[in-house]
Amino acid sequence: MREGLQQYSDDRRHGLSDPRPDEIGSISGAMAHYMEVIDHREAALAEKTRELEALSNQLAKYLSPQVYDSIFTGKQEVKVASSRKKLTIFFSDVVGFTETADRLESEELTQILNQYLTEMSRIALRHGATIDKFVGDAVMAFFGDPDTRGVREDAVACVRMAMEMRDRLCELQWLWREAGIERPLQARMGIHTGYCTVGNFGSEDRLDYTIIGSAVNIASRLEAMAAPGEILLSFETFAHVNGSVACEPRGEVEVKGVAYPVATYRVIAPGEIADEGRGGVHQHGEHLRLDLNINAMSPADRAAARASLKHAIDMLDLAARAQPAQQDGDAEPE
Repeated sequence: MREGLQQYSDDRRHGLSDPRPDEIGSISGAMAHYMEVIDHREAALAEKTRELEALSNQLAKYLSPQVYDSIFTGKQEVKVASSRKKLTIFFSDVVGFTETADRLESEELTQILNQYLTEMSRIALRHGATIDKFVGDAVMAFFGDPDTRGVREDAVACVRMAMEMRDRLCELQWLWREAGIERPLQARMGIHTGYCTVGNFGSEDRLDYTIIGSAVNIASRLEAMAAPGEILLSFETFAHVNGSVACEPRGEVEVKGVAYPVATYRVIAPGEIADEGRGGVHQHGEHLRLDLNINAMSPADRAAARASLKHAIDMLDLAARAQPAQQDGDAEPE
């Protein structure tokens, strides 16, 4: 029996039953039956485990990865609870989304919106952001909870995330134009650092892990005041990222619900600050993107840029000459 059990543990296909009709045979037969029952239960348990893992992976998509990990590792209890922390809050919103929605079929709109949110989410998670929620085309995220690298590093990570989002959106705009979308999505962003109440809010049956407080309101207002393609910071965030990220002051603004004026700063793209006022030309528009760092160009680069710009000017002149002719063509012939 000892040898039989050893063989069975090595290879479950090896039988345990003893054909001899004695006490030892009865015992070995009973053990074989029990082992078979155990095998079936182990198989059923493994199947349940796979089902739970699949369900868990689906539920994970409804939570930010940091929140999901903190819950499933037991670091955080799923109950109504909150705490006060200094966070850096990020808001972004698509400019003119209603007009864009009117110009596109619902299938096209769904495709580019999902592509936009997917790309922005990947960048946010790569920088360590906790994605709070999507509100239509808007994104709300924050740094500093449940994981933090320190207030300053959280603020720097948030601004660098926003800069990468801006760059990626410019790339997507070219792809969307090539796909025939006349007015691709543009976004504006606002960032503020301040104390918030963070945690689980709601009822015992339905919870939402989010943040509340005046700091959230300021970040949202800064986003609304930003120009298309602009990242607007409060002084509190600027104080932490100054020296790591190039910014320029934009003056003080009145924010509804805040008793004091909020000093704002615009994040400057690396190319803008590198040659600003020293041979640099930067013009970004809906149908135009021009970035020249003349002092950094080689003679061959300048010659190629001169040829490209001359060709662009010739095309613009040709279009300008053709426009009056097209307008005249609309009139009735004499």
